[in-house]
Amino acid sequence: MAIFEYRGRDPQGQPVKAQLEAADESSAADTLMSRGIIPIELREVKQAKAFSFKSLVGSRVSLEELQIFTRQMYSLTRSGIPILRAIGGLSETTHSQRMKEALDDIAEQLTSGRPLSSAMNQHPDVFDSLFVSMVHVGENTGRLDEAFIQLSGYIEREQETRRRIKSAMRYPMFVLIAIAIAMVILNIMVIPKFAAMFARFGADLPWATKLLIATSDLFVNYWPHMIGVLILTVFGIRYWYQTAKGEKQWDRWKMHIPAVGSIIERSTLSRYCRSFSMMLSAGVPMTQALSLVADAVDNAYMHDKIVNMRRGIESGESMLRVSNNSELFTPLVLQMVAVGEETGQIDQLLTDAADFYEGEVDFDLKNLTAKLEPILIGFVACIVLILALGIYLPMWDMLNVVKGGG
Repeated sequence: MAIFEYRGRDPQGQPVKAQLEAADESSAADTLMSRGIIPIELREVKQAKAFSFKSLVGSRVSLEELQIFTRQMYSLTRSGIPILRAIGGLSETTHSQRMKEALDDIAEQLTSGRPLSSAMNQHPDVFDSLFVSMVHVGENTGRLDEAFIQLSGYIEREQETRRRIKSAMRYPMFVLIAIAIAMVILNIMVIPKFAAMFARFGADLPWATKLLIATSDLFVNYWPHMIGVLILTVFGIRYWYQTAKGEKQWDRWKMHIPAVGSIIERSTLSRYCRSFSMMLSAGVPMTQALSLVADAVDNAYMHDKIVNMRRGIESGESMLRVSNNSELFTPLVLQMVAVGEETGQIDQLLTDAADFYEGEVDFDLKNLTAKLEPILIGFVACIVLILALGIYLPMWDMLNVVKGGG
């Protein structure tokens, strides 16, 4: 849910100005009209993210815990067990302290008469807007069990995609960490001994040797400063990312990282197609579904693109036109959207588009290691070349001097 600030006139014609909570601008305007208030100005209030240690380490419940929760809720609701009893039972069996706290609070709110979706909405760090909206649709249609099984499948696919990305990145990360550890050991323990030997001979050193000695001196004499700079850099980057501008800029940059950016982009588009299809098949209006999907993609840059798509649809444009203007999708997916609009099966075609993107991501992940290996080998070769030139060239020159003197 978002906070909107509005300015308008009440039924008596008096000016009013306040804030209200709604899913999107259309819902906020509908709420004001139902209260008899004619909105003159309506804008979303951007809430600044608080920077704290908790925000650094993260406080969201893991996907595994959410997957277990949705699967259990599906089984319990399908069996006809009352919601309050189901929530209470899951609260006693969960191993996550944060999930237990959220479920206990939800149980209290259910006891006081609040609906399940409204109670879940009070815990955005556990249940995001997409999750809450699906539960809300399930409550209103009397198909809460179907909502939970759809959410379970969605979370399961998200888990699998993340698992594959982590698996593909494990080898490159291991190589880079090993190189970093080796460089630290060389600079602190090995190169200083060679530097002392070269200094005794007083020979003219080549550029590679000077570079190695300078780097070693930096590690030996200024390692506390380097650690301090590293810590400040990490916290500075995290703080920058907490800002709206920083988050949007990073989300745009990461889709252009060599070898990895295209995988991130198509994985995000797969999440968009899958969640959008799920919302439409559940009966959520297209404009409201786009607002919820914009948050579900977890990408600030793509969020703005999807919001612009929603505004285009609100102004009367077709789904195909706004999708084409967004410049997010491949021609094949745009053809699927066109066919979906003509046949009235856009949710099914979006599911097919999600399958298409997931297939491409799966193929690229299988070949990611093969793509990164030449880059890693070239990087290691450059380091070895500098080490060889820096250590063996001076030794060769000293050997010639000794032979000449003899």
